[in-house]
Amino acid sequence: MAAQNEMHVTNLARSAPKSRFKHVIYNLRRDKFLYALIAPGVLFFLIFKYVPMWGIVIAFQDYSPYQGVMGSEWVGLEHFIRFFSNPDFYLLFRNTLAISVLNLIFFFPLPIVLSLLLNELRNAVYKKWIQSIVYMPHFLSWVIIAGVSFLLLSQSSGIFNKMLVSLGFAKYDFLTNENNFWALLTIQNIWKETGWGTIIFLAAIAGVDPQLYEAAKMDGANRLRQAWHVTLPAIRSVIVVLFILRLGHIMDVGFEQVFLMMNGAVSNVADVFETYVYRLGIQQGQFSFSTAVGLFKSVIGFILVISANKLAKRFGEEGVY
Repeated sequence: MAAQNEMHVTNLARSAPKSRFKHVIYNLRRDKFLYALIAPGVLFFLIFKYVPMWGIVIAFQDYSPYQGVMGSEWVGLEHFIRFFSNPDFYLLFRNTLAISVLNLIFFFPLPIVLSLLLNELRNAVYKKWIQSIVYMPHFLSWVIIAGVSFLLLSQSSGIFNKMLVSLGFAKYDFLTNENNFWALLTIQNIWKETGWGTIIFLAAIAGVDPQLYEAAKMDGANRLRQAWHVTLPAIRSVIVVLFILRLGHIMDVGFEQVFLMMNGAVSNVADVFETYVYRLGIQQGQFSFSTAVGLFKSVIGFILVISANKLAKRFGEEGVY
């Protein structure tokens, strides 16, 4: 049997074309169904991710919609110099970085912790119910979440303030206090996305070899020790990859959430790159300047991903690529 398999492999190797072009055609014909399967995803990225990248050239132009990309005047780095010399740059950078770092510190670990807790549930029906409940907030729009937040936290008619008054306390300013804004965004993000973030980690935990748990039990490890010494090391590569990808979006804090929760009283801590681009690019029509701001964000994310990936490889992890 082994000799027949070896002969079959040898015949396939002989029948494979020798030239590079013919080899590509041969592979396309052989795996045509697999290529057809990935074709929609490839087309999506080509049409909606790569083709629009041509638009970044207007960051180096004084773009006019009437003259188009080819007819607009080239100004080089003028928009970048204007942006970096603008006093708003430091304010925007501070607010964006602060919100992202808070999400990275408090939100990123929670799906991992919740996945470990869900993995310990042995009742399958109860586990599915819990998973469904924690997944549900992800499907709510930020408009609904912002509306619920106003109903709960409004100083004039919010439920929490009514409870404080009924207990003899003074009303507290939740929504128009600068000191609360970053924490409020972080809590909203935790409530909305923690359950959804467990999907990848639960899938990784499901792939852990059960024999590792059996060996840990024989060594006297309890459930907590098994989670710490078996589960977490087994999914470490997944955690590293997701952390690297999250660093790539450190300049993206979510326009819709910030825009809906923003008000004049907290604009000093709420104005971020997304709201700034919307205000200048959409409302004021400064397309070239807003594109330069967006390109700056993308470059920062690209540098962080490359740096984090190299650092992960240096410590023996696989990284993203």
